Amino acid sequence: MRIIFMGTPDFAVPALTVCHEAGHEIACVYTQPPARAGRGKKLRPSPVQAKAEELGLPVRHPRSLKGAGEQAEFAALGADVAVVAAYGLILPRAVLDAPRHGCLNIHASILPRWRGAAPIHRAVLAGDAETGVTIMQMEAGLDTGPMLHVVSTPIARKTTGELTAEIAQMGAGAMVDVLADLPAFPPQAQDEALATYAPKIDKAEARIDWTASAEAIERQARGLAPFPGAWFELGEERVKLLLAELAEGSGHPGEVLDADMTIACGTGAIRPLRLQRAGKPAMSREDVLRGRPAVPGTRLG
Repeated sequence: MRIIFMGTPDFAVPALTVCHEAGHEIACVYTQPPARAGRGKKLRPSPVQAKAEELGLPVRHPRSLKGAGEQAEFAALGADVAVVAAYGLILPRAVLDAPRHGCLNIHASILPRWRGAAPIHRAVLAGDAETGVTIMQMEAGLDTGPMLHVVSTPIARKTTGELTAEIAQMGAGAMVDVLADLPAFPPQAQDEALATYAPKIDKAEARIDWTASAEAIERQARGLAPFPGAWFELGEERVKLLLAELAEGSGHPGEVLDADMTIACGTGAIRPLRLQRAGKPAMSREDVLRGRPAVPGTRLG
């Protein structure tokens, strides 16, 4: 098929790669403009742009698709379908309708649950048993279009980072399956009664409230790892909790209960498994305790 690929972050790279490897003709790759990053604040292309250039594919990175000129250029590509994966721009109706088979999106949840910007984070934070990927036909609403293909995976004790990498690969494979035989994947309408929304993670959500249950705090650590990272205060230092396990114990919420750094919560307790001190790389609890032993009775903020 003749494809326009639209994506920006690392999450979208596997889909671009497998579409290319499957022999589809990629007419153009659309991505977000290069952004300034690093100490020198030099312009850095998106991961998708870097991969597209490696594959020798033409790249466009308009700041908007609302203009008639950009829409005309998009339509002139004569694509059979547009494949969209975390592109980052709203697609106007003229863009949605331009490819012969429309625009197909790789959405990182089992729709209609968790429509919106942070579906993986929200699934972990909510304690869902499973999540997955939905290949959907895009329309004007936010992730409201009909579904073509759904693939699921258990969440278990995976972090958002681990799930993101897994779902990126799942979504790439699912999209290639759909493109190989579109008639075999008839669109199915979403059940609006089951829809939930996954808003972006707010910075305020990252601070740990030790009065919450141990289960909720353990999910918060996994759900916000590696970014933005759930955090607490140890003295005047901000420490990120990237992974934890449930533990036995009780006490004042936020109290360190023993030398192994078991921490009391509103109900139950947790024991950190992976931590990151300010300005340091992520470390195991054992490595952190070698440099800064836990003092029972310490109150964490």
